[in-house]
Parts: sequence; C-alpha cells; structure tokens
Amino acid sequence: MTFDPEELGQSRADLADTLRTLRKRAEITQTRLAQRCNMSQTKISNIESSKLTPSLVDVELILRALDAPPDLVTRVAALARTANTEWQDVWSQRRTGLEKKQNELVGFERTSKEFRYFLLSMVTGLLATPEYVRASLAHIPGDHGKTITKKLERQSILYDASKRFTFILTEQAVRWPFLPAPAMAMQMDRLASISLLPNVRLGVIALDSHIPVAPLNTFTVYDTRIATVETQTGAMVFRDHRDVSAYLDEFSVFERYSLFGERCREKLSEWADTCRS
Repeated sequence: MTFDPEELGQSRADLADTLRTLRKRAEITQTRLAQRCNMSQTKISNIESSKLTPSLVDVELILRALDAPPDLVTRVAALARTANTEWQDVWSQRRTGLEKKQNELVGFERTSKEFRYFLLSMVTGLLATPEYVRASLAHIPGDHGKTITKKLERQSILYDASKRFTFILTEQAVRWPFLPAPAMAMQMDRLASISLLPNVRLGVIALDSHIPVAPLNTFTVYDTRIATVETQTGAMVFRDHRDVSAYLDEFSVFERYSLFGERCREKLSEWADTCRS
C-alpha cells in the first residue's frame, strides 16, 4: 500500500466523516450503534468527531453493525489503515522546534510499559552520553539547549521499575565514530553500565558472524500499540496492528542474533579498549 504524506494528514477527518455519514444513512443513532459494537456512545462520538482514531478492529465492528457491503468495507478499511499511519518530516519538526518532538516521545514513554528499540546506525538518546547527544544535533542550525536538556531528562525513565526495555544495537551503531575515540569509549562504557539495570536488556549484533537477514531502518515498538520507523527525512508512526506486528516479528529475528548479558558487556569492553588504544 502506497502512502501519500498529504493523505496521511487528511485521512483521519475523512474516516470520521465517512463513518458518520454511513451511520446516518443507516438511520441508526450513536447509542444504538454503540450497543451493537459493544462500545460506549462516547467512543462512537469521539470517532465521528475525529477526536479518536479508531483501530481497524473498531472500524470492522462498526461496518458490520451497519451491514456495509464488502466493497465498501474494503475501501473504508484502507482509509482506516491510512488514518492509523502518520508521517513526520524533519523540516516540520525543525520549524516547530525539536523540543516538541521530545515532548511527544515523553507521551509515548509515559503511556507504555514495554519498549523495544532496534538501533541500526546510532545510539538512541535514552542511552547516550551528553557529548553524544550534543554531537547528534550539531549538524542542525540553531540553539538546541532545551532539546539536549529534554533528551537527558528523558533518560530517567530507564530507572522506572514498572517499565521494561530491550535495546538491540548493531556493531555499526555502537562503533560509528561519531565522537573522538576517548569519548566513544565512554559511550560504550555507558552502554555496558545501563545493561546492568534489572529492567533493561541490552544486546549487540556483532558483525563477525553469518547473519542471513539485513535490517533497513531504525525502529521502536511501544508495547504492541505503536511502531515508529526512522528514515533520513523523517519518521513513520504506525498504529495499524498489522504494521506493529510486522516490526515485532522483525525485532524477534534480530534478537536471535544478539549478544546479551555478560557476552554483550565483553564485546562492549573489547570495542572500548580498541578506542582507548
């Protein structure tokens, strides 16, 4: 399925309008529809007013309750999938302020319990030293003091015992010389230290063995609800359960090729020693 960035922004309103129109044509009240779908009337109202983006399951329940024909179900389901996908381009983020993106991530982190990070080429902000965070923003014009502070503040979530984190980093992500060698060694030491936290599993994929699969993007999965996928020019946010499940499956594959625990720390120590030498 091809996604048009402009459609991604409009599709939520289109979906809400379509579902509202179909209900009115069927001459069914929101209360009656809610009863048929085993939902609250408030939820139906929020869906029809575009305050709430329904899942594909929600949409299928509503269409079934309205006795929609199969061809219409197919078209509205496609619209629902587009509505559950969001494109965030880097230029818009820079115009509105990078700290706004940090606030969005705080929201994801506050409402999620289990986090899976696959890091292809860089260390994520939750794991980064202050030097690494500053270096990651150095190519973007402007004063990023607030963004750097926010990134570092977000790291406190790693110490929330109610949450579980799994980080998988490729050797490239760990060793890419983003900083001078001594500072890179300190970054690797930080990774090893974080791997000792009881609610954190941190693994590395070393490139010294046969790995018959190849990743395309850095991605994060929040619980089983949301997957965010990073590209050079922005990020896709997926809420469709099929997309999220696909990234969960991909994550499981790379987990099998990762080194965790003491074997991970041994590799990090080896790479850090190389930097220091």
